[in-house]
Amino acid sequence: MLVIQTQTLARAEALRRIRLLSGKDLRPMADQYGITVWKNGHKNKGWAGQVIEHYLGLPQNSLQAPDFGSWELKVVPVIPGLEGTVLVKESMAITMIEPAEVVANKFTDSHLYDKLRSMIVVARIFQDVQETSAYLHSAAEFDLDNPSIRKQVEEDYEAIREIVRTKGVDALTGDTGKYVQARTKGRGHGSTSRAFYARPAFVAHILNLQRLAWMPRVLADANSI
Repeated sequence: MLVIQTQTLARAEALRRIRLLSGKDLRPMADQYGITVWKNGHKNKGWAGQVIEHYLGLPQNSLQAPDFGSWELKVVPVIPGLEGTVLVKESMAITMIEPAEVVANKFTDSHLYDKLRSMIVVARIFQDVQETSAYLHSAAEFDLDNPSIRKQVEEDYEAIREIVRTKGVDALTGDTGKYVQARTKGRGHGSTSRAFYARPAFVAHILNLQRLAWMPRVLADANSI
Protein backbone atom coordinates (compact mmCIF):
# COMPACT_ATOMS: atom_id res chain seq x y z
CA MET A 1 0.00 0.00 0.00
CA LEU A 2 1.30 3.45 -0.94
CA VAL A 3 1.33 5.88 1.96
CA ILE A 4 1.32 9.49 0.79
CA GLN A 5 2.94 11.90 3.21
CA THR A 6 3.59 15.61 3.42
CA GLN A 7 6.23 17.31 5.52
CA THR A 8 6.53 20.75 6.99
CA LEU A 9 9.89 22.47 6.53
CA ALA A 10 10.34 26.21 6.82
CA ARG A 11 11.00 27.65 3.39
CA ALA A 12 13.88 29.82 4.58
CA GLU A 13 15.63 26.79 6.05
CA ALA A 14 15.02 24.77 2.90
CA LEU A 15 16.46 27.56 0.77
CA ARG A 16 19.53 27.72 3.01
CA ARG A 17 20.09 23.98 2.63
CA ILE A 18 19.54 24.02 -1.13
CA ARG A 19 22.03 26.83 -1.59
CA LEU A 20 24.67 24.67 0.09
CA LEU A 21 24.42 22.51 -3.04
CA SER A 22 25.30 25.39 -5.41
CA GLY A 23 27.91 24.19 -7.89
CA LYS A 24 27.42 20.54 -6.92
CA ASP A 25 26.45 17.80 -9.38
CA LEU A 26 23.04 16.30 -8.65
CA ARG A 27 23.64 13.26 -10.89
CA PRO A 28 25.82 11.30 -8.41
CA MET A 29 23.30 12.17 -5.69
CA ALA A 30 20.60 10.41 -7.69
CA ASP A 31 22.65 7.21 -7.54
CA GLN A 32 23.36 7.78 -3.86
CA TYR A 33 19.64 8.10 -3.07
CA GLY A 34 18.58 5.27 -5.38
CA ILE A 35 16.62 7.56 -7.70
CA THR A 36 16.15 6.22 -11.22
CA VAL A 37 17.21 8.58 -14.01
CA TRP A 38 16.78 6.17 -16.92
CA LYS A 39 14.70 3.00 -17.13
CA ASN A 40 14.06 0.95 -20.26
CA GLY A 41 15.21 3.82 -22.43
CA HIS A 42 12.85 6.36 -20.82
CA LYS A 43 14.06 9.29 -18.75
CA ASN A 44 12.51 10.13 -15.41
CA LYS A 45 12.03 13.86 -16.12
CA GLY A 46 11.48 14.60 -12.45
CA TRP A 47 14.64 12.95 -11.19
CA ALA A 48 16.46 16.18 -10.26
CA GLY A 49 13.48 17.39 -8.25
CA GLN A 50 13.31 14.04 -6.49
CA VAL A 51 16.99 14.39 -5.56
CA ILE A 52 16.32 17.76 -3.93
CA GLU A 53 13.22 16.40 -2.16
CA HIS A 54 15.21 13.46 -0.82
CA TYR A 55 18.02 15.79 0.24
CA LEU A 56 15.48 17.86 2.18
CA GLY A 57 13.87 14.78 3.70
CA LEU A 58 10.58 14.76 1.79
CA PRO A 59 9.05 11.35 1.00
CA GLN A 60 8.07 11.06 -2.66
CA ASN A 61 4.35 11.73 -3.19
CA SER A 62 1.82 12.48 -5.90
CA LEU A 63 -0.35 15.01 -4.08
CA GLN A 64 -1.53 18.18 -5.80
CA ALA A 65 -1.03 20.03 -2.51
CA PRO A 66 2.25 21.97 -2.09
CA ASP A 67 5.19 19.64 -1.41
CA PHE A 68 6.13 21.06 1.98
CA GLY A 69 2.73 21.99 3.36
CA SER A 70 2.86 25.75 2.82
CA TRP A 71 5.24 26.02 -0.14
CA GLU A 72 6.10 24.24 -3.38
CA LEU A 73 9.47 23.06 -4.75
CA LYS A 74 10.27 23.12 -8.46
CA VAL A 75 13.49 22.28 -10.32
CA VAL A 76 14.02 23.57 -13.86
CA PRO A 77 16.81 23.02 -16.40
CA VAL A 78 18.82 25.98 -17.67
CA ILE A 79 21.34 26.16 -20.50
CA PRO A 80 24.38 28.40 -21.10
CA GLY A 81 23.68 31.69 -22.85
CA LEU A 82 25.94 34.49 -24.05
CA GLU A 83 28.62 36.08 -21.89
CA GLY A 84 28.22 33.75 -18.96
CA THR A 85 24.43 34.03 -18.71
CA VAL A 86 22.01 31.13 -18.47
CA LEU A 87 18.65 30.68 -20.19
CA VAL A 88 15.61 28.69 -19.10
CA LYS A 89 15.50 25.61 -21.32
CA GLU A 90 11.74 24.95 -21.25
CA SER A 91 8.44 25.78 -19.61
CA MET A 92 7.90 24.64 -16.02
CA ALA A 93 5.14 22.19 -15.16
CA ILE A 94 3.10 23.54 -12.24
CA THR A 95 0.18 21.17 -11.65
CA MET A 96 -2.13 18.82 -13.54
CA ILE A 97 -5.42 20.10 -14.88
CA GLU A 98 -8.43 18.27 -13.52
CA PRO A 99 -11.35 19.66 -15.55
CA ALA A 100 -13.99 19.36 -12.83
CA GLU A 101 -11.72 21.09 -10.29
CA VAL A 102 -10.87 23.91 -12.67
CA VAL A 103 -14.49 24.56 -13.62
CA ALA A 104 -15.64 24.49 -9.98
CA ASN A 105 -12.97 26.77 -8.51
CA LYS A 106 -12.06 30.38 -8.96
CA PHE A 107 -8.35 31.16 -9.05
CA THR A 108 -7.81 31.67 -5.31
CA ASP A 109 -9.38 28.26 -4.60
CA SER A 110 -7.47 26.43 -7.32
CA HIS A 111 -4.55 23.98 -7.24
CA LEU A 112 -2.68 26.41 -9.49
CA TYR A 113 -2.92 29.16 -6.90
CA ASP A 114 -1.86 26.78 -4.10
CA LYS A 115 1.27 25.87 -6.07
CA LEU A 116 2.29 29.36 -7.19
CA ARG A 117 1.61 31.43 -4.09
CA SER A 118 4.74 30.24 -2.25
CA MET A 119 7.61 28.50 -4.02
CA ILE A 120 11.29 27.70 -4.19
CA VAL A 121 12.47 27.28 -7.77
CA VAL A 122 15.85 25.65 -8.34
CA ALA A 123 17.85 26.03 -11.56
CA ARG A 124 20.11 23.17 -12.58
CA ILE A 125 22.42 23.11 -15.59
CA PHE A 126 21.26 20.88 -18.44
CA GLN A 127 24.38 19.19 -19.77
CA ASP A 128 23.11 16.71 -22.36
CA VAL A 129 20.18 14.41 -23.10
CA GLN A 130 22.00 11.56 -21.37
CA GLU A 131 21.99 13.58 -18.13
CA THR A 132 25.65 12.83 -17.50
CA SER A 133 25.71 15.74 -15.07
CA ALA A 134 23.37 18.36 -13.60
CA TYR A 135 25.11 21.05 -11.58
CA LEU A 136 22.92 23.14 -9.32
CA HIS A 137 23.10 26.73 -10.52
CA SER A 138 20.86 28.77 -8.19
CA ALA A 139 17.66 28.82 -6.17
CA ALA A 140 15.09 31.55 -5.59
CA GLU A 141 11.98 32.17 -3.56
CA PHE A 142 8.82 33.33 -5.28
CA ASP A 143 5.55 34.59 -3.83
CA LEU A 144 2.53 35.51 -5.89
CA ASP A 145 2.31 38.84 -4.07
CA ASN A 146 3.03 41.35 -6.82
CA PRO A 147 -0.38 42.74 -7.91
CA SER A 148 0.37 43.00 -11.63
CA ILE A 149 1.85 39.50 -11.85
CA ARG A 150 -0.94 37.99 -9.80
CA LYS A 151 -3.56 39.75 -11.93
CA GLN A 152 -2.10 38.40 -15.17
CA VAL A 153 -1.76 34.86 -13.81
CA GLU A 154 -5.39 35.02 -12.66
CA GLU A 155 -6.45 36.24 -16.09
CA ASP A 156 -4.55 33.35 -17.68
CA TYR A 157 -6.29 30.89 -15.35
CA GLU A 158 -9.73 32.32 -16.03
CA ALA A 159 -9.17 32.22 -19.80
CA ILE A 160 -8.17 28.56 -19.56
CA ARG A 161 -11.04 27.86 -17.19
CA GLU A 162 -13.55 29.37 -19.62
CA ILE A 163 -12.30 27.13 -22.45
CA VAL A 164 -12.62 24.05 -20.23
CA ARG A 165 -16.11 25.13 -19.16
CA THR A 166 -17.47 25.92 -22.62
CA LYS A 167 -15.51 23.66 -24.98
CA GLY A 168 -13.92 20.97 -22.84
CA VAL A 169 -10.35 20.20 -21.86
CA ASP A 170 -9.50 18.80 -25.32
CA ALA A 171 -9.93 22.30 -26.77
CA LEU A 172 -6.99 23.66 -24.76
CA THR A 173 -3.86 24.67 -26.62
CA GLY A 174 -0.60 26.25 -25.51
CA ASP A 175 -1.57 29.54 -27.17
CA THR A 176 -3.74 30.69 -24.27
CA GLY A 177 -2.08 32.56 -21.40
CA LYS A 178 0.67 35.18 -21.17
CA TYR A 179 2.53 33.81 -18.15
CA VAL A 180 0.75 30.48 -17.61
CA GLN A 181 -0.35 28.15 -20.38
CA ALA A 182 -2.18 24.82 -20.53
CA ARG A 183 -0.76 22.01 -22.65
CA THR A 184 -0.38 18.27 -22.83
CA LYS A 185 1.72 16.45 -20.29
CA GLY A 186 3.07 12.93 -20.62
CA ARG A 187 4.96 10.77 -23.08
CA GLY A 188 4.33 11.06 -26.76
CA HIS A 189 2.26 13.40 -28.88
CA GLY A 190 -0.89 11.37 -28.25
CA SER A 191 -1.10 12.32 -24.59
CA THR A 192 -4.50 13.61 -23.49
CA SER A 193 -3.48 14.77 -20.00
CA ARG A 194 -3.18 18.53 -19.58
CA ALA A 195 -1.23 20.58 -17.07
CA PHE A 196 -0.60 24.21 -16.21
CA TYR A 197 2.89 25.39 -17.25
CA ALA A 198 4.80 28.59 -16.50
CA ARG A 199 6.20 29.96 -19.74
CA PRO A 200 10.04 30.16 -19.93
CA ALA A 201 10.09 33.97 -19.69
CA PHE A 202 8.01 33.81 -16.49
CA VAL A 203 10.35 31.16 -15.05
CA ALA A 204 13.37 33.31 -15.94
CA HIS A 205 11.79 36.17 -14.04
CA ILE A 206 11.12 33.96 -11.01
CA LEU A 207 14.79 32.93 -11.04
CA ASN A 208 15.88 36.51 -11.72
CA LEU A 209 17.81 35.36 -14.78
CA GLN A 210 16.21 37.81 -17.19
CA ARG A 211 14.45 40.95 -16.11
CA LEU A 212 11.44 41.69 -18.26
CA ALA A 213 10.32 45.26 -18.88
CA TRP A 214 6.74 44.42 -17.93
CA MET A 215 7.70 42.62 -14.71
CA PRO A 216 9.14 44.45 -11.68
CA ARG A 217 12.11 42.97 -9.85
CA VAL A 218 10.92 40.86 -6.93
CA LEU A 219 13.86 38.63 -6.01
CA ALA A 220 17.34 38.95 -4.55
CA ASP A 221 20.35 39.21 -6.82
CA ALA A 222 21.68 35.92 -8.10
CA ASN A 223 25.06 37.03 -6.72
CA SER A 224 23.68 36.66 -3.21
CA ILE A 225 23.17 32.93 -3.71
